[in-house]
Amino acid sequence: MWFAVFALFCTVLGAGWLTRLMPTARTTWMKPLLAFSGAYLFTLTITHLLPEALEMMPGHRIGYFVLAGFFGQLVLEVFSQGVEHGHVHHHTEHAGRVPFLLLFSLVLHSFLEGSILVKTPEAGDVSNNFYAILAGVALHHVPAAFALMAALLLRLGSFQKALPYLVLFALAGPAGIIMSNFVVLEDLLQNGLYACLLGLVAGNFLHVSTTILFETSPDHSLNLRKVVATVAGLALALLVDLV
Repeated sequence: MWFAVFALFCTVLGAGWLTRLMPTARTTWMKPLLAFSGAYLFTLTITHLLPEALEMMPGHRIGYFVLAGFFGQLVLEVFSQGVEHGHVHHHTEHAGRVPFLLLFSLVLHSFLEGSILVKTPEAGDVSNNFYAILAGVALHHVPAAFALMAALLLRLGSFQKALPYLVLFALAGPAGIIMSNFVVLEDLLQNGLYACLLGLVAGNFLHVSTTILFETSPDHSLNLRKVVATVAGLALALLVDLV
């Protein structure tokens, strides 16, 4: 449990720190990583999150939460400007001002992702996929943290000024883990509330992953690196069942 908290926190900080080593204007290295993480998240959602949510709450009701997560993410991206899937913006509008709406949407997004990481014997099959989901969330946070830090550096002009906001984002996922496992665990495991949360995040993952996969090949051209990364992400998520 605490390994997951530490892993998510360090992943975001490490990815944000990359902006000190790599130019934010050149993000070609990010495309294969995005394709890999998008394929991994999509496969994990289809093969694990959705079946588990349906098992906990049979019938069509879970679909409403999936739709809420999907279209809710669409609304969040109005404010986040696609930073969740690695969009690095290079314009200098609002220089000197912190993009609080962007930051809020990312923090909420990360908190919800962390909140489904429940590891307890009472949670049944949820425990079996804990680390698979953790890996997907961590992979997804690398381009998001880099893009967020790039936006903050462009606006604030200083790594030291931007760092506290990166730390806030880094704390969001761990806060979701702690909230679900130590504060509201009994409520989540009763009355199908965890299934609702799982459906909500599954819809969120479906939106993010499909957007990533479509954006990595906007002109539908064959790019070998992206194809290999996509297939690798798909294969890794499928191998989770064999571990």
